[in-house]
Amino acid sequence: TGCKGFRHLELEVDPRVLIPRPETEHLVEVAVERLPPGAHVHDVGAGSGAVALALADERPDLTVTASDLSEGALAVARANAARLGLEVTFCQADLLEGVDAPHVVANLPYVEEGAALAPELAHEPAGALFAGLDGLDAFRRFAAQVRAGWVALEVGAGQAAAVAALLRDAGLGYQDVVRDLAGIERVVVAWR
Repeated sequence: TGCKGFRHLELEVDPRVLIPRPETEHLVEVAVERLPPGAHVHDVGAGSGAVALALADERPDLTVTASDLSEGALAVARANAARLGLEVTFCQADLLEGVDAPHVVANLPYVEEGAALAPELAHEPAGALFAGLDGLDAFRRFAAQVRAGWVALEVGAGQAAAVAALLRDAGLGYQDVVRDLAGIERVVVAWR
């Protein structure tokens, strides 16, 4: 249909971006509830801009920046921001390359290579879905780059413990895991 509701927003989407999922709303919810007033938060893997724009909409006190490797995705995100009148600064970057924000949120690719996809995912960009044989390649790269003091990551079913361990090894020792409505460990939160 070219559009998708996400939180309180109506986002335009096309084949350059993933269609925002209800599971990702938990990532926004965690950030909205837990980020301190006036914080600078960076959204890695912005796609359509769903997470960054929802944060800017629901927490106007935040400074929100976002990045994506795909210039096509960034064009969609920037168009959504302009149409919605929300202030988010977008840039092209590979994961945390050049990011100095103290707070980071991310919905990274986490599907295992070769996994059977639901029919509605078949037309979406593979680079935004797949992350190696175990689905953790993007998290490994993220953990190797992370300098932020607070991180919230959306993860796939059964990945929370592995992602928490990667973040712990990166020096983010205090952790919490938030379950989605189906009881799946969906968001890993870590801080120094």
